[in-house]
Amino acid sequence: MNETRMKTLAEMLLKAEETRQPMAPLSESDSGITVEDAYRIQLRVVEMKKSTGQVVVGKKIGLTSLAMQAMLGVKEPDYGHILNGMVVMEGEKLPTSELIAPRIEGEIAFVLREELKGPGVTLTDVLCASQGVIPALEIIDSRIKDWKIKLVDTVADNASSARIVLGGVLTPLPGIDLRTIGMVMEKNGEVVATAAGAAVLGHPAQAVAWLANKLSTYGIVLKRGEVILSGSLTAAVPVAAGDFFRADFGVLGDVKIKFA
Repeated sequence: MNETRMKTLAEMLLKAEETRQPMAPLSESDSGITVEDAYRIQLRVVEMKKSTGQVVVGKKIGLTSLAMQAMLGVKEPDYGHILNGMVVMEGEKLPTSELIAPRIEGEIAFVLREELKGPGVTLTDVLCASQGVIPALEIIDSRIKDWKIKLVDTVADNASSARIVLGGVLTPLPGIDLRTIGMVMEKNGEVVATAAGAAVLGHPAQAVAWLANKLSTYGIVLKRGEVILSGSLTAAVPVAAGDFFRADFGVLGDVKIKFA
């Protein structure tokens, strides 16, 4: 795909996000688009946002479950960028009018004390480089109409990311087995999903190691202080105005959001 077309598609994705008017799938309008093309489009959207003053504060990992990978016909996760304009403070109300067709996921977020640079990053390297973990909610959204996405669509669309909410407690990792950390997701007081950390590639830190190694092919490192969302523990839950969500991660604490 040539540079002009990638720029045009990036502009269309950004406009769809700003106007909340979704666009047709890129996989249909540009049948020859590759995953590499899609990542380059994603980076162009990120650069356009940075030009307005936004700052990259972390990364998100998607498609960490075997079920989601099978659905999209892929064998590895994908990733997107977290910008400061995507961060919602816990306790604030998030207007659904800012989004198109939001869904919510519970995740374990890592805060890096040291940079991670692939290739060759291991699960142990991630644990040693992390200051700790925080309970997190990711609100995903699609700028592609009706969520009719293939892998290239979600990759170009910043891995369908929209907002994140971080809990108030940073827990150091020594002595904690993230594989056995349980999560209970409640919607309006009713349990809608349960899972354990092992649902994310067997161990959430394994997802972060994958990301560090994947990004090395683009010359990108995970920087000190960045927040890395390791991937959803369960299927995403649809969101509507008035909904209240709480994800309880046991010893790690909880995280909450109210939608307006």
